[in-house]
Amino acid sequence: MQTPRRTNLHRISCGVFGRLALLVGLSTSIQPCLANTDRPERIVIAGDSTASTYEQSRHPRMGWGQVLDRFLVPEITVLNRAVSGRSTKSYVDLGHFAPLAAELKPGDVLLIQFGHNDAKADDPIRYADPEQAYPAGLMRFVDAARQAGAMPVLLTPVTRRYFDANGKLTDSHTPYANAVRKLAAAEHLPLLDLTNLSMDYVAALGPEASKAYFMHDPALGLVDDTHFTERGALAMACLVSGGLIELGVLSKADTIRDTDCALPDNVAARFAGQQHASLIEHQDRIITMQPGPHGGQGLTLASPFFQSAPNLDLAFRRRVLRDGASIGLHAHGRDEIYYVLSGRGELTLDGKLHTLVPGSAVLTRDGSTHSLRQIGAEELAILIVYKKDPPTP
Repeated sequence: MQTPRRTNLHRISCGVFGRLALLVGLSTSIQPCLANTDRPERIVIAGDSTASTYEQSRHPRMGWGQVLDRFLVPEITVLNRAVSGRSTKSYVDLGHFAPLAAELKPGDVLLIQFGHNDAKADDPIRYADPEQAYPAGLMRFVDAARQAGAMPVLLTPVTRRYFDANGKLTDSHTPYANAVRKLAAAEHLPLLDLTNLSMDYVAALGPEASKAYFMHDPALGLVDDTHFTERGALAMACLVSGGLIELGVLSKADTIRDTDCALPDNVAARFAGQQHASLIEHQDRIITMQPGPHGGQGLTLASPFFQSAPNLDLAFRRRVLRDGASIGLHAHGRDEIYYVLSGRGELTLDGKLHTLVPGSAVLTRDGSTHSLRQIGAEELAILIVYKKDPPTP
């Protein structure tokens, strides 16, 4: 079990008070979180290989910090100072910390994510025990941010892809993730629980599908359950950017694409309690030949997807109109959508003629009338979507 859940994220109050309180170490947990109008100019990342930037020669290996800027408006600069192979200890000892601290400036956001290499007990250069050395190492970064007038944000370590024999994802970072959570609570720091967020995400993918997110390449003999491909890096960057919005460090206006990658806390329980399973169907297995509906002419081929799925109030079908076939004129008491996959059609909508081509979409509203006829040499294939009538009591 992964505890605590991310519903215990340490939220911060937004605006000037929240930022000043974080800098001096005051708790803001009792303050309301308002819309953050203070857009940070820079996000600085201190971390390890899971976040670091790689040269093109290392492709497809990427860190989430390498692609974080793809989610942000151009006004926010990402300075990725994560270094492959580093721990909180070796990042300092090998000379990376001093230049990082020197370049921090007021208003920066410093994302701090270590743990993978701190846990390597057989390597004295990198090892930092989770009880004392690791939190002390994290505090060095926190103090540097506070002294520079920047906002430190602690991140628990991103998950590895370790599935057991039963296909359950295991947590390889428990003592280190807990140390980050404890430190964030003690220092009243914003916490982005990337361990829980990434574990939920990778667990939902499952043992096979998750391979595409990590450096698994049979052609090259690669079996790497720690480092990400571009696909995995983007997924983790999405979790990070969405988490920063949830914390109030960023607002939705600071992003240029959706960041809703985090799964609900109860996703596993909801799946376990699912009364009706999700389905996949193929048109060729459900296809039937029908005369043109609503008094239309000619023959059509209908594929009514999920027709027998229980408790589904949406009708979704593919219909193919052959030479000159038509859907007859009919009135609507509900919304209906046509989408043209291929071919050409002549649509009559509320008494006016329109030519439909691939890519055309038609929304017919309550009170309208329409009909559709195939024209040209190619069969007309459309998708049809509407809400079903409620069952008769």
